Amino acid sequence: MRRSVVSERDAGDTMPLRVTAQEGAGPREPAAGRRKKKAVYLAVVAVLLAGGTGVGLLWVDRGGNGSEPESGPKIKQIAVVKTDLSGSREMEGTLGYDSARTIRSAGEGRVTWLPNRGATVKRGRQLYRVDERSAVIFYGSTPLYRRLDTPGSVGRDIWVVADNLKALGYDIGAQPAPGTVVRQQAPADDPPPMTTDPGQGETTPPAGQPAAGQSSAPEGGAGPRTDASQERPSSPSPSQSTVREGDGVLTTSLMSAIKRWQKAVGIKPTGILDISDVVVTKSAVRVSDVLAQPGDEASGDLMTVTATTKSVTVPVQSLDIGSIKSGQRVTVVLPDRSTAAGRVAAISTTVQGDQDDTGNARQTRINVTVSLDDPQAVKGIDSAPVRAQFQGESKKGVLAVPVGALLALREGGYAVRLSGGRLVPVDTGMFAKGLVEISGQGISEGMKVETTA
Repeated sequence: MRRSVVSERDAGDTMPLRVTAQEGAGPREPAAGRRKKKAVYLAVVAVLLAGGTGVGLLWVDRGGNGSEPESGPKIKQIAVVKTDLSGSREMEGTLGYDSARTIRSAGEGRVTWLPNRGATVKRGRQLYRVDERSAVIFYGSTPLYRRLDTPGSVGRDIWVVADNLKALGYDIGAQPAPGTVVRQQAPADDPPPMTTDPGQGETTPPAGQPAAGQSSAPEGGAGPRTDASQERPSSPSPSQSTVREGDGVLTTSLMSAIKRWQKAVGIKPTGILDISDVVVTKSAVRVSDVLAQPGDEASGDLMTVTATTKSVTVPVQSLDIGSIKSGQRVTVVLPDRSTAAGRVAAISTTVQGDQDDTGNARQTRINVTVSLDDPQAVKGIDSAPVRAQFQGESKKGVLAVPVGALLALREGGYAVRLSGGRLVPVDTGMFAKGLVEISGQGISEGMKVETTA
């Protein structure tokens, strides 16, 4: 029995394969032989599908004679054309604001003030109030995770505070350099211990570096000053910390700056920060929805916020993600059919699986984020479905035929059938929009080849 495998699918679409069998001369093949050939057929089809493009496929035996299917797509003749091919692809996406997150209060109490939906809150501005105590936006990547009340404390959360106060125009004094060993004092709201240890609150810089953190005393009193000793202990004690790259130190001058800032924003000026005093975000936020009301308990969800910038999110099938690269140019088609230029800004590392009605996995998708070159192009749109055209490889002046003209040879490779029935082997190149680039001896523009109708 000789078999023909015929596949019809346009680029980017999937249709079931139609397999037809035609009786031929000779005895029926053994089962083992049939299974072997079936595996070969499926392997050929899998290779074609893996390329992301459908191919009209006709099995051809080693003698070069193609088997004609008893039923299937009609065959027509078409001329080989010289044309330009572009590998651009268009996919559905959603335009919206970036980085949505839900805001919850870190403290207990009752909500006394919330912003309006759509409001933009920048660095140093209050995002909400609980028991009339403001929670203010600071920019950074590390949230406050502890009460900052102990001079000499070290950490990335302290660096966020120092960096933001400096950006808001407050003098925070000098910060100890990385490698400096810092000794903690007693918490600022506790009485100082009765001790004559001269090391309370001192910092010891690394050998060869000047002492850092010699800031002025906080308002209202004389604070401890740093020691210029060049000796450093072999390892910090439990009350000491070594400053690492990216760390901040809660120096007396920084606590003084915190006190001045608290007075300016209406918080009791203690120089101490509670977790609930600051909400750390990457940048300014836009209030996309308000989930609570004044008088509600602050322990629940208060609001959702996003970044103030917009982007396009495109879910891409995992098998197609290889054709999309970071930085690739994208044209976004808006609902009014106008376009906006952009680039691929991020490709998610999380694979999302869709499920059918029975709960079985249907396909997997990866989110691709497209940033816009000109945010003003979508100024009047908060959220909308869009089309994203990914620009790919382009070739000019190549010979091409419909993909339905390709015939897969048993010995490997492809061929096209001329109008007289002769098979001509071809090399394939770029696939785009239902066409395939071909080349080979005897292939020329205008020659007639058979293809599926």
